[in-house]
Order: sequence, then C-alpha cells, then structure tokens
Amino acid sequence: MTYVVTQSCCADASCVIACPVNCIHPAPGEPGFATAEMLYVDANSCVGCGACATACPVEAIKPDSTLTPDEQPFLAINAEYYECFPHQPRPPLAIVAQQRRLAHQGSFRVAVVGAGPAGLYTADDLLTHPEISVDVYDRLPTPYGLVRAGVAPDHQHTKAVEKLFRQIEEQPSFRYFLGVDVGRDVSLAELEEHYDAVVYTVGASADRQLGIPGEDLVGSMSATDLVGWYNGHPDKQDLLVDLGTERVVVVGNGNVALDVARILTADPVALETTDIAALPWSALSRSRVREVVVLGRRGPAEAAFTVPELVGLCGLAEAGVI
Repeated sequence: MTYVVTQSCCADASCVIACPVNCIHPAPGEPGFATAEMLYVDANSCVGCGACATACPVEAIKPDSTLTPDEQPFLAINAEYYECFPHQPRPPLAIVAQQRRLAHQGSFRVAVVGAGPAGLYTADDLLTHPEISVDVYDRLPTPYGLVRAGVAPDHQHTKAVEKLFRQIEEQPSFRYFLGVDVGRDVSLAELEEHYDAVVYTVGASADRQLGIPGEDLVGSMSATDLVGWYNGHPDKQDLLVDLGTERVVVVGNGNVALDVARILTADPVALETTDIAALPWSALSRSRVREVVVLGRRGPAEAAFTVPELVGLCGLAEAGVI
C-alpha cells in the first residue's frame, strides 16, 4: 500500500517532516518547492506507515486502497512527477528548524490585524517564544478569514485546517478581539500605543475591476462577492444573484473560477450535506444554469488553475467538462 496526495496542499510541508523514508517531494529547500501546487508521494519508496496522512492538516493524503473513483487520477499524477523529476535516493532526513531567540529580553505584546490563515500562522510562530503574547483583531464576528468564507463548501478537507487553528487559539497567550474594525473602531496609533508591534495580515479590501463596458450591469459580479455569498459571509447575504439564466460566463481560469463553475453546476443534493449557507443553497436548488463558460486569455498550458481543481471539476457526475 502506498499513500497519495489528492489535492492542492498547504505550504508547511508537515508531511515531509513526518515521513521516515523521505519519499515526499519537492521538499523545503528543493527546486520547485516554493511554487509547487501540491506535493507528491513516491510510490516506489513509500512504506505505507501513514505518518504523512496523520501530519497533514488538510487531510490531503490518503492510502491508495481508499481512493474514490474521482480521486484515482491522483495515482498517475503522483507517479508522473517522479517520471519527470527523478530524485536520487538519499538517507531519510528530519528537518530540524533552527532555534530562534529574541534579540532583547523581556515580555512583548503583539497585535495581529486579521484573523485569517496568515494571521493565525503569524500568531503561532510568535507564540513559540514564551515572552510574547498575541492579540488577534478582525472586523468580522468569526475568525478564519477565507478558510471560512472563501474555500468552496464542498471542500471540507481543506477547511479541516481549522483544527490546527483551534490548537493555536488554545494557547494561553492568545486572545481574539472580533467584531473590531481597525481603522474605524480603533486606530493604528492606538494599537501602537499599547503594543510593542502591530502586524497586518489582511488581504485586498476591494476587487480589481476589469475596466470593460457592462461590468456594472445587473448580473455581473466579482468572484469575491459570489463566493462570499454562497459561503455565508455576513457582508454578502443581501447580494442579488440571478440564477434564472441558462448560461454563466466566468472571466478568468484560476482555482476560484473552477470553484465557481463547480458550485454552479453541482447537484444541490450533494451540496446540502456541506456547510453552504441556507439561502444560497435554496437559490442554487432552483437554478436554471445549464452551462458555465470559463474564459482565459491564454491557452491550456498557461491556465492558472491547479491540476487538483480540474480533476475535481471533471469528477462531477452531473456535469460534463468540454
């Protein structure tokens, strides 16, 4: 039995550290790691211990014996990586992080603005130093940012990273201040007065406009708005989403574009078992959409989506990909 990476995964390479036989690549420090859309298990070296699956925070790794029909293509995807990029056998190597110490003694308070993944990973790293306490601010009443409001509702395996976030929250020097809009409810100057450092971990606050005629017409909206709508983002629940047309055009061909295409064509019965918001689910169950056209300015070789997202879209039993 071998283990298989079955989706785009996180960037902390927990599985690489856990693997006792060094069969997961590209590893930190190797060419291609920083830009890899996913990691790959070498079936010829894997001993089937399952350490990688236990370590993975997003449940992306499974034994080959449990793969669903939709996940079977990942066997070939993992194997193809080693055909294209063979790795020389070398002894197992545990990655030992260099011990870092604070340059100055004393206790320090840090404010982190933004309770999404970047903010929580920042807090986790800071809290490795017992001298530091961290307060995380967010304008929304709930944490986790785009993990909660950006990841597609049928990608619960990706949202499993929330388990790691909860472990971070349980640390005694960690606090939340939710429902606080930095810049409106409290100023940066006020934070700087009370903290030794302020770290901003927020994303773009506005969408990039296409700059083409008609983009402000009814029925035209940004992916940020649509994704926030079906994920239950409190700012997007009053959005008018017209699903009474048979054709939808998505401009762009990244992973979010494929997420949107998949959600708009998925079986509402299957979506009902996810954490999709109630009102959007009701609207999708009455949808008349029968075709989604994904537009990209370049050819398939330059497409922005990752292979796992394409595999997921092709795996829809109720939809065909042309």
